[in-house]
Amino acid sequence: MPTVHYITGDDTVHSVDAHEGDTLMHVAVRNGIPGIEGECGGEMSCATCHVYIEGEWRERILAPSNDENDLLEMVDDLRPESRLGCQIKVNASLDGLQARVP
Repeated sequence: MPTVHYITGDDTVHSVDAHEGDTLMHVAVRNGIPGIEGECGGEMSCATCHVYIEGEWRERILAPSNDENDLLEMVDDLRPESRLGCQIKVNASLDGLQARVP
């Protein structure tokens, strides 16, 4: 079972187990990670699952779609490492992934 490390604004690391095939958003909501709301339920319409993918992990996930990029343009704190957690599916190759919560 892959582990995901969510880093919140106060630099607290929340390490949680994820099921393969779940999205980062669903894993965060299920585990009560502060700052990840997932208001739209993963339908890519709200950006309340915005995260920053740390370092080397950005190269291990698929590039964002045009629709994801369009929605990300609406967030206040957009960075090159910005992603929507609802668009990243967890798999074994992402064991140890670090996602910073804005």
